[in-house]
Amino acid sequence: MSKQKTKILFVCMGNICRSPTAEGTFRAQMQKRGVQDLFEIDSAGTHAYHIGEAPDTRSQIAARQYGVDLSAQRGRQVHESDFYHYDYIFAMDDDNLAGLQAICPQDQQHKLSLMLDNIPNNNGKGVPDPYFEGRFNEVFEMLNRASGFLLNKQFDETFNQTQTNHKT
Repeated sequence: MSKQKTKILFVCMGNICRSPTAEGTFRAQMQKRGVQDLFEIDSAGTHAYHIGEAPDTRSQIAARQYGVDLSAQRGRQVHESDFYHYDYIFAMDDDNLAGLQAICPQDQQHKLSLMLDNIPNNNGKGVPDPYFEGRFNEVFEMLNRASGFLLNKQFDETFNQTQTNHKT
């Protein structure tokens, strides 16, 4: 019997800078480790500003410098069904998290957290929005690091669960 995929959603405000970058960095790390079959990932925005649009060109340029391609992604807005479909939903900052908490059904609130909480000693810190500030490389590096910690944590949990299931 095969294990069900772990489903992860990355969320920012417009789904054109931070959350597509988080999705891209996580996807690249999954592929590098050969574990892409263990996960289903996507990104979305709390607002409907950029539905159907490609990620911001500046985000794509920053990602491309590190060998990550974001060009196939398209913006979409978080939908109520996402709270039931995904196992984990990572917000990029406190405002995104508050927006998610406001629309998330009470019985699904446990799935919500900040992306940078995956990095040790970073609890409560948000990913800065590069849209106006232009810190695209810094944001890429921050999200790449958080994605690495998240993937390690998820892979360890999956591995430990598999080992436990084989012992029983």
